Amino acid sequence: MWSKIKHIFKKEEDPSISRTLKKQSSGFRMKIHDRLVRYGVLFLTLLIISYFFPKPNPFNFIYTEGEPWHYPPLYSLYKFNINMSDSVLQMKQDSVKQEFAPFYELDRSAVDSVKLEIEAESRNLISKNPRYHSSQVLGFLRQLYADIDSVYSKGVVSQTSYDSLRTASTSHLRIVDNNIAKHTDLNDIYSQQSAYKHLTSFPSRMNETDSLHQQFLYALGLNTLLRENLKYDALKSDLELQAMIDSVSPNIGFVVENEKIIDRGEIITKDKTVKLKNYEKIVMEKNAAERPFTMVLGQILMAIAILLILNSYLYIFRRDYYKNLKAYVMLFSLLSLFCLLASTLVEHHFMHVFIIPFCIVPIIIRIFLDSRTAFVFHTGMILLVSLCLSVPYEFILLEIIGGMVAVQTTREMSQRSQIVTSMIIITLVQEIMHLGYELLSDSYFTWSTLERYPFYFILIGGVMLLFAYPLFWVVEKFFGFTSEMTLVELSNTNHPLLKKLTEEAPGTFQHSMQVATLASEIASKLGANVQLVRTGALYHDIGKLSRPVFFTENQSDKNPHDRITPVQSARAIIEHVTSGLKLAEHYNLPEVIKRFISTHHGLGKVKYFYITYKNEHPDEEIDESLFTYPGPNPESKEEAILMMSDSVEAASRSMSEYTEESISALVDKIVDTQTSEGFFNNCDITLKDLTTAKSALKERLKTVYHTRISYPELLNES
Repeated sequence: MWSKIKHIFKKEEDPSISRTLKKQSSGFRMKIHDRLVRYGVLFLTLLIISYFFPKPNPFNFIYTEGEPWHYPPLYSLYKFNINMSDSVLQMKQDSVKQEFAPFYELDRSAVDSVKLEIEAESRNLISKNPRYHSSQVLGFLRQLYADIDSVYSKGVVSQTSYDSLRTASTSHLRIVDNNIAKHTDLNDIYSQQSAYKHLTSFPSRMNETDSLHQQFLYALGLNTLLRENLKYDALKSDLELQAMIDSVSPNIGFVVENEKIIDRGEIITKDKTVKLKNYEKIVMEKNAAERPFTMVLGQILMAIAILLILNSYLYIFRRDYYKNLKAYVMLFSLLSLFCLLASTLVEHHFMHVFIIPFCIVPIIIRIFLDSRTAFVFHTGMILLVSLCLSVPYEFILLEIIGGMVAVQTTREMSQRSQIVTSMIIITLVQEIMHLGYELLSDSYFTWSTLERYPFYFILIGGVMLLFAYPLFWVVEKFFGFTSEMTLVELSNTNHPLLKKLTEEAPGTFQHSMQVATLASEIASKLGANVQLVRTGALYHDIGKLSRPVFFTENQSDKNPHDRITPVQSARAIIEHVTSGLKLAEHYNLPEVIKRFISTHHGLGKVKYFYITYKNEHPDEEIDESLFTYPGPNPESKEEAILMMSDSVEAASRSMSEYTEESISALVDKIVDTQTSEGFFNNCDITLKDLTTAKSALKERLKTVYHTRISYPELLNES
């Protein structure tokens, strides 16, 4: 059984950037400190997930009024009242406010006060103006008092109150006189302005008496003397209005426990919508009040189990990633980030989790690590997110299938434009799977189902996959990984550094191209990362730009080594490693490429000048550090391949003849010497790999240095 499980998770054989992380796993022993660091990362991930994850939403249905119910029959778990919607309730309350008749208190003393002021103003007017001495004026006053009695018997309100009543569309008011309220139509009372107009209105054809009467009223300043006799009773009105609003009951029915609310395929009517909304409200209230601790505990236990399984997967099947802290942190950081995004959307009921591009996670892990790890962690992430969903089955199905498609479509990703292709395929497959799920689970399926939100959310999530592009840059810079796409971009000979190498050290550039060809051939046969080896080969000798003439491939007639000592020559040669690292730093080359610059000679010696110095000073004790490269020795299969290819290509240029025997002897001598001197002790490269590498080098060199056929000369033209 165990062997079958291990076979399922067997490491893939396809080339991957993950191989740059691999070292020998035999005899794996990790310090307690390193283990504690990884346990800390695991605990921090659990803490983030547990703290931010919301409780599962027990009512997570998407429905539209007028459409069929697309889920299984829904039965009520509780007894509850059916209340009208807030909008309908507000509409009824607004109707009550509009029909409400406010209270106005009648002030009987107001009319007497107005008459007294009119009388006082009349005396003053008559004393100043002899024109109004006639007995007619007394008749005008008697008529005015009669009219005032008539107007004030109906009621006069302030102009401000009257305008407010009109604005509020109030049709009636209640006049309180001696604690007795009488309903009165608003059109039957007067405002101060309308009362003045009524009192000063005369026929269009007035006689001399009417004219004098009107002039008397104007001169009297009647508009300033009129005042209200109906005053708004705010306290009584507010109490009455609130009582009427409170009397509007939102309850329009009830549902008993275990009653069927709606059946699959049933059309969601307006009444059903109200029932569903009321049931959702009661379920959420019960969920918030009942057993919160047990639900949180259940989530934590599930999260612990999933995280421990992922950690065990790395420890058992991907120990190279488990040992590499950056890879370990990257995996669980991506897990935490997307779980946090999902929990935020669920907590705030914002749109749908389908808009989150979860497939970014397997794409990134596949590009920087490998396919199986990408799928395992994607599955773990989807299971963790499903813990906060009340109906997670469709989500799990669609996202796991999307992850499988993401892994498949990014296996050979070498251009960033392929992300668009992957995005289209993932989105299309998820939309098809969602349609299939609807057809499978809904016997009442109609084409209007296509208008449901998940289809749009899946489309939005697919477009959001384009965010994988900037996330690549973040992962590369923050965690120090290098993607295949970056390697392809760096291997472009139009790169500023390679262009500089072409112009200032053309011999070195040609040597680098030859080494890249040889190394790619070996990497292909050994199952190593071909693109990584090729890119590393193009940049491994960039340090020669500092002193290109000190290297034979860039020399013409003069050799600067003839004028300096072997020690100085060795220093000039060795400096191309440190100079190369400085240039790589200046041009922001990835760390994985810098490794090729520092390891392509390892801790070897500049043998030509070392032997020359030793021959010139046979009795002198030599400081070998003066002739030794700074190293270190190669620590990956790709670095070992480059060292072999570089040494063989350089040595092949000095051969006097190129025969099958001489090429074979040269390759065997160089590779066997490097092996015996321990250059490959830190690499995960076997004797079989070395034999395959030597065979590939021999075949490639025979092709490069093939013997051309001599064409015969024409002896007799006649």
